Amino acid sequence: MRAAVTRGTLLTLGLIGYGFSMGVMVRAGLGLDPWDVFHQGLTRHLPITLGTASAAVGVVVLLAWIPLRNRPGVGTVANIIVIAVTVDATLAVLPEPSAMPVRIAMMVGAVVLNAISTVLYIGAGLGPLDAYARGVADAALTVLAVGWLLGGTVGVGTVVYAFGIGPLVQFFLRITPRRLLFHDFGSPGTGRDRSRRERITTMGPCPQPEKIDKTVPTVSTQTC
Repeated sequence: MRAAVTRGTLLTLGLIGYGFSMGVMVRAGLGLDPWDVFHQGLTRHLPITLGTASAAVGVVVLLAWIPLRNRPGVGTVANIIVIAVTVDATLAVLPEPSAMPVRIAMMVGAVVLNAISTVLYIGAGLGPLDAYARGVADAALTVLAVGWLLGGTVGVGTVVYAFGIGPLVQFFLRITPRRLLFHDFGSPGTGRDRSRRERITTMGPCPQPEKIDKTVPTVSTQTC
């Protein structure tokens, strides 16, 4: 029961923080993350709010999972609803600043908060949110281009988000206590650095073949 409460709290805080960061980036006016560029582009042509656009696109993405036999969890559904409500509530009460230093601070703070929120809601482990996030990331360039054509705001904030969100998520993942991460990111010292240790490059030396029993015929697959 205690674990369930903790996971629910992490999920809720993460999603609220994510939605709030979206609203802050909009008010900063220096560029949005790729998907919000697309969401905002839709609002330029349809009588809907940014939250509604976000929710509608999220539903379409979930429907696209049906042929892949991916069952959405409670966290995946909450992702759509909570973020949509939060971003609209934020935009309703947060004014748009005119001073450039304030706008820059809001933009940077929103990206940092977005990274923290991502770790929290995926770490809650209440749905295949990591798969959802990967699918969203894979389509980022396409939706960015379409969103820009529709009139979404592309700027320095878009660049900062694109290059900063990955390293920030990894940083906050490393410093977050393991007891708060219910999603299987890997064991300490291995899982968090797994992508770095397992990274394959084309510039390194060829791996040495493993020792084999010479009495057993083998077929070599070494191509180096």
